[in-house]
Amino acid sequence: MVYSLRMEDFRQSDFRKDSSEKASRGFVPVGIFLFFGAVMASLAGSTLIWRGTFLDRIWILNPGAYRQLASFGRTIGILFLMLGVILALAAAGWLRHRLWGWRLAVIIIATQVLGDLVSAFRGDILRGGVGVAIAGALLLYLWRPHIRSRFHEDPEPGILT
Repeated sequence: MVYSLRMEDFRQSDFRKDSSEKASRGFVPVGIFLFFGAVMASLAGSTLIWRGTFLDRIWILNPGAYRQLASFGRTIGILFLMLGVILALAAAGWLRHRLWGWRLAVIIIATQVLGDLVSAFRGDILRGGVGVAIAGALLLYLWRPHIRSRFHEDPEPGILT
């Protein structure tokens, strides 16, 4: 007895499933990355607005950044809190497969690439170059057709539907 498989039994959906599973491996980590960024930006903003709390100890990790940012006063803290909100919205939209979440993530990462390019051109070649490489790779990932195709318009008007 010979076993045979007709061509129509070998469905195209099997190929899509493989590429969808590959896309899924990086999908949730991007959402987690955006939420992590939201937490870090909010933490930085909080410590820049409300100084003298136990949270100030986190700046031991990057005292140079604290000196530079603290010179702008509380205004920079408010901007960091706004960035935290934007990152949290991007993460929520990303994980809910909303087109606006994808667009917001692309804008955030593209802005990071530009900032790293500016750093590299201003003389911080190592940090800027590494930043461009990492953020650029992430941006290329976001632009991949099988990633972009996972996002759709909101079914109903509303920011987080």
